[in-house]
Amino acid sequence: MAATAPSTPRRLIAAAAARFRKARLAYGHGTLNAGDEAAWLMVHALGCRFEDLSGLIDRPLAAATVQRAQRLFDRRITERIPAAYITREAWLGEHRFYVDERVIVPRSYIAELLRDRLRPWLKPRAAPAAILDLCTGSGCLAIVASHTFPRALIDAVDLSAAALAVARRNVREHRLASRVRLLRSDLFKALSGRRYDLIVSNPPYVGDSAMRRLPAEYRHEPELALHGGRDGLDLVRRILALAPGHLTPGGWLVMEVGHYRARVERAFPRLPFIWAETSGGDDCVLLLQREALLRAAPPDSRPRQAGARPRQPAIR
Repeated sequence: MAATAPSTPRRLIAAAAARFRKARLAYGHGTLNAGDEAAWLMVHALGCRFEDLSGLIDRPLAAATVQRAQRLFDRRITERIPAAYITREAWLGEHRFYVDERVIVPRSYIAELLRDRLRPWLKPRAAPAAILDLCTGSGCLAIVASHTFPRALIDAVDLSAAALAVARRNVREHRLASRVRLLRSDLFKALSGRRYDLIVSNPPYVGDSAMRRLPAEYRHEPELALHGGRDGLDLVRRILALAPGHLTPGGWLVMEVGHYRARVERAFPRLPFIWAETSGGDDCVLLLQREALLRAAPPDSRPRQAGARPRQPAIR
């Protein structure tokens, strides 16, 4: 009688990926396919770093490790929950974040642009001193921005108190409490008089019909962080209207709008959008300078006086 082949990470990952494909799971919360999703869960069962997996891929596993892995795979299938919520971990580039169901899983293409210091739009010697992250969620973009621009002071805003609790944990773990200030606000409402050199935002932009078609995995995320109204542009409209009053001269607005470039351009034909090239394409992230926003705004809606820039240390 032939001996049973020992369980190895390679065999478990291949078997789990086949199960994931059969179960028709949805991805997009840090991985894009069944194999990568299974590998990520395997890493957590092993308790190793992802970059160490290749060196362990064919080593026989202890029974307890196999059981841990199978529990993770089973939960992914039965609950249709994103792997990031199972592991309580998500990554943007080299930065790790704690996540749970109080926030959407970090996946913004804006992080790619921040890592490149928003070239070519921001000049090399004109690093922003004051940055605002609207709809901060887990705090991920505020934290990536703070690592990119180590002299900047950053306000990170969200309407959800629960999301801000997660962001507070991430700010603390990244040791940025002296530079990142967390505020509960409905967009700019708690920011009267404040102006910023850079505003970044990944607001809710999923429309009614798309919300109804979301896979089960996405329904574990807070609706407040996804739903952008009938056509998905409710918050986009408000941000475009209000941002000029909170930008310094020459300041930039950088906003993610999903793959809705055509919809945004139809809704705002007068705005000279710049569309950044990202790993998701050139229809996801728009950029506008304050002056471009002002030129397109009706005269009676333009800001009349400058406000103060946030220079004080963060307050808890």
